[in-house]
Amino acid sequence: MIVLLIILATIISTILGGIFAIKFKDKLHLILGFSAGAVLGVALFDLLPEAIELTKGVYDIQLVSVLIAGGFAAYMLIDRFFSLHSHDDDCNKPAHNGKLGAAALVFHSFLDGFGIGLAFQVSPTIGWVVALAVLAHDFSDGINTVGMIIKNKGGRATALKWLMADALAPAVGVSVAYFMTVSQSTLGLILSVFVGLFLYISASDLVPESHHRHPAIWTTISTILGMIVIFAAVSFAGQM
Repeated sequence: MIVLLIILATIISTILGGIFAIKFKDKLHLILGFSAGAVLGVALFDLLPEAIELTKGVYDIQLVSVLIAGGFAAYMLIDRFFSLHSHDDDCNKPAHNGKLGAAALVFHSFLDGFGIGLAFQVSPTIGWVVALAVLAHDFSDGINTVGMIIKNKGGRATALKWLMADALAPAVGVSVAYFMTVSQSTLGLILSVFVGLFLYISASDLVPESHHRHPAIWTTISTILGMIVIFAAVSFAGQM
């Protein structure tokens, strides 16, 4: 039942993001700013300590740090290769095919869902915290997927088709992880990679997007608030 609720929530969050991208494109900076802080908070306050704890006594912490860097670099290469988040309309970079970029975003959404499934294998508390952060990020994924298609002169119907694919991708990822069984130490290594992914998503995707052509003060406050909320949630969950 819990898995089904999370799958439904990821679908709804992504679709809402896409609809907002079509209807209220210039009203999203505060939501994106909060999402940036939430994703960063999950990486630093939740996934990182858990990865260190799960690998303690089995793997050296240096391996954890290498995998964090590897996760960061891997998503950076995908981002740069497909130019997923270009904010400058006059940018001289060569234009990439919108469908190819949208496909990369769909794959990334699959990894988000996969991370949720793995987090629940660690503990329900970790799973819910990660799920909430991913839900916030799924909203921006819906925005980016629609924006990718429209920016490359795709029609609304095409954008909606890719939005549905992006909405279903996390559900597929959760389902795949649900049927996998791995050791606690291996889970720790996988979580390390997701720390790097979340750090890049927050710092190089959500933060710039939230500040793009909008006053910095309110989006900055929103980002800090997102971090505080996740820290409070993790601290409260740790006392239960």
